[in-house]
Amino acid sequence: MNNSIKSKVFFLALLVSSLFSFQIASSQNYVLNNSSSVLEVHGTSSLHDWTLETEKQSGKLVMAVSETLEISTLTITVEAESLKSGKSSMDNNTYEALNTDDHKTMNFNLTSVKQVDKLSDHSFKVSASGKMTISGVSKTITIGVTVKLEGDKVLLEGEKSFKMTDFGIDPPKALLGTIKTGDDIKITFNSVFEKK
Repeated sequence: MNNSIKSKVFFLALLVSSLFSFQIASSQNYVLNNSSSVLEVHGTSSLHDWTLETEKQSGKLVMAVSETLEISTLTITVEAESLKSGKSSMDNNTYEALNTDDHKTMNFNLTSVKQVDKLSDHSFKVSASGKMTISGVSKTITIGVTVKLEGDKVLLEGEKSFKMTDFGIDPPKALLGTIKTGDDIKITFNSVFEKK
């Protein structure tokens, strides 16, 4: 009887150990491909709508796929002065509002995955919570992301709307205050991560 219990405990320990090892082994590391990824900031003003596109961003993704999707790490860093509108005057107003002399980057760091819905064998809808830092101010946000698996690549698509003033940013003004930027902005992204 004693030997039987010992063998069952040993088998259970072995099973748990092998499952844990498999989970570790199946986790994959990915890095963001800057040239293939697009991150835009959309906003309004009293004159016209505007868009800023990011020229320099980096990121890391660690995840595992079995019956579901498990994301353990997701970070995205944007160089603040790589945001470009095609108009240098607007860019300079943006950098001043973001205080880029003191805050060179904007960051998102995943803290938890709230929900994963499997759409197909190669795509998932994820509700993720993380810390976003803009102009030195950090806030916890929840964002919906579509994750698509394509060979050695992982595509992340989504958008998030919020107010500049949530992060202590005064909406930029131009032409002696006659052109005013709206407080509401939307970030859209199509991020391509490639296996390390």
